[in-house]
Amino acid sequence: MTGTHHGLTRLDQLVKSCIEGEGPTRPFAQTFGRLFPANPVQIKNITHADVIQALDNLASDMAATENTDGPADAGMTFLGQFIDHDITLDATSALGTRIDPAMIPNVRTPSLDLDCVYGAGPEASPHLYGADEAEQFLVFGRAENPRDLARTCAGKALIGDPRNDENIIVAQIQAIFIELHNLLMSKRVEDGDTAKDIHACAHEGMAEHTWHAHVHPKLRSFEEVRRFIRLHYQWVVWNELLPSFVAEECLKWALESTGFGWNAPVMPVEFSGACYRFGHATTQFKYALRQGEAPKGLFALPGFGPRPVDGNIDYDMFFSMNGGSTSQKARPVGPKLGSPLLNLPFVHDGIKLADIDETLTVDQARNLALRNMIRDRYTYQLASGQHVAARLGTPGVPVPPQLAEKGFTKTPLWFYSLQEAETHGSGKLTGAGGRIVASVFANLLKRDSTTFLHIPHFKPWNGFGGQPSIFAGMIAYVEANRSHIQHADALRCG
Repeated sequence: MTGTHHGLTRLDQLVKSCIEGEGPTRPFAQTFGRLFPANPVQIKNITHADVIQALDNLASDMAATENTDGPADAGMTFLGQFIDHDITLDATSALGTRIDPAMIPNVRTPSLDLDCVYGAGPEASPHLYGADEAEQFLVFGRAENPRDLARTCAGKALIGDPRNDENIIVAQIQAIFIELHNLLMSKRVEDGDTAKDIHACAHEGMAEHTWHAHVHPKLRSFEEVRRFIRLHYQWVVWNELLPSFVAEECLKWALESTGFGWNAPVMPVEFSGACYRFGHATTQFKYALRQGEAPKGLFALPGFGPRPVDGNIDYDMFFSMNGGSTSQKARPVGPKLGSPLLNLPFVHDGIKLADIDETLTVDQARNLALRNMIRDRYTYQLASGQHVAARLGTPGVPVPPQLAEKGFTKTPLWFYSLQEAETHGSGKLTGAGGRIVASVFANLLKRDSTTFLHIPHFKPWNGFGGQPSIFAGMIAYVEANRSHIQHADALRCG
């Protein structure tokens, strides 16, 4: 049996081997990169203070004071946030400093592998798992709230990425994946018909000799369950999450072409620092957690601590499910943000922009839209929306008047992608922004030869059927079978 790389389970080693093989697959770089050359702010008959003020005016005019329904379920915004936490974590760059993206380590693995749930597996991340007969089950629940995340004595969530505890909605998407793993592990151990389905699905697209060479026998059930869930998760990302927010034309372009080419960075800052931040625009400023309850403001849904039982959501309030409540909707993608996002309550200090000797006031630092555009122009120096659209040959949109009247001839890429969605995309990303988002996900799925995309005619398991979406089916399966999870009491912590 081949040796295991430090910090990797054997299936992760198998994935590493697959994606670093010959042919079009290439290694997954652990740093960010650029699709387009750096685009520094050009000062001519204007000062940096003028630039900041113009961006501040634009950001302030983005405020929306009422919920507006778009086509996507409300929960899709938070599923998108969960996915972001699965593929990116920039713990190096800071607003107010300029940095070369190639020098920014990506702490998450840039692949759709659910490392934000599994960590590095039970061998390398044992704190996420139970003990003895439950050592391949994920810790979950507390005595005071069996549906909360497991926690340390200090109330910190025992999960693969701590950001998934930042609000109680994304925390409960994390919870679904943890409970699904524990439920399917229970089924796999019982070795009934469901276990046979898990085994057959997990082994699709992999030669048996490769599986046996890289998976230790004692981890066979765990790795089969993990790959089974990963495949369905990847299918949901491409077939349900992305179509909710990205125009079909962009998805088709990314899947059928080479996108930005095989030499493109796996995780470009144009994606992480601009276009994938479209989710900010789809966030409503209040949500009802359960049927019949009054909506609560976005920042009345705090995380990073034990969740009381009355913070548990009815999932059908966030995802369309048969026979349940009418789900709430996300905002359409466009150049408006719920007003709470323009006044972040947890920001208490201004931000010094050392390179240009300017300082954002506390009010400016609290404005998420302004923060996005300052990061674009001064931290990453991203290509403008007009430049990207011209390179891709997509229809253009004009510079907004708040910038044009100050002499701007180009628009920050983040705002431009929101304009495109409103002007050309009927509330979905299209054009430059849509193609960047679609191409990054297509690239992740293509380069990793273990994804569902490389399994001809892959179909989701029928156990997740009978709902408007496969993700809703995964939720419904957990909800219907939660009591079947083995070792549930032993897995509770905190």
